[in-house]
Amino acid sequence: MKVILNKDLATLGEEGDVKEVAKGYARNYLFPRGIALPYTPRMIKIIEGRRAEIEARKEQKRLDARGIKEKLDALELSITMPAGANGKLYGAVTNQTIAEELAKNGFQIERKRIELAGNGFKNVGKYKAVIKLYENHSAEISITIIAQEIKTEAPAVKPAPRRGRRDESDSRKESEKEEQKTEAEAPAAEETASE
Repeated sequence: MKVILNKDLATLGEEGDVKEVAKGYARNYLFPRGIALPYTPRMIKIIEGRRAEIEARKEQKRLDARGIKEKLDALELSITMPAGANGKLYGAVTNQTIAEELAKNGFQIERKRIELAGNGFKNVGKYKAVIKLYENHSAEISITIIAQEIKTEAPAVKPAPRRGRRDESDSRKESEKEEQKTEAEAPAAEETASE
């Protein structure tokens, strides 16, 4: 089924492009969200009437992409992550982590546009990441991953356990036994003294 894109869609194309898609994809996803319009003579006339406006927006996006590219190429990100003694991170630096760091620096870039080698960076060091901008424009940023110092505290010395009721009752029983022994020994001592 032919459709005319009404908005940019990274996986399909740009506004004004004519694309061939599955009928279900068009009816269930593209049309309800306003991303595409059916390819009919009426819609073709509407899009052709907006062609100058669409081209102006595309040119503006190209200029913005060039400006952002220059800024991103000059940017060096430093990310502090918890790591072990050998430099291996306890987590990984993913495209989501980089997107959050870029947001702190004033760049709103989707994580899907950030490409990393492998599944992410898992060791301390210097790396490069590629950010896809508009059309064939992309920027390369330098990333330095620094190990975060983890403070390990010596285990606290546990205080001696307090004597509970059980301990008190045991000590009472022992003292009662000692008293009984001394009482039993006292008459025996008196008998030996009288003889």
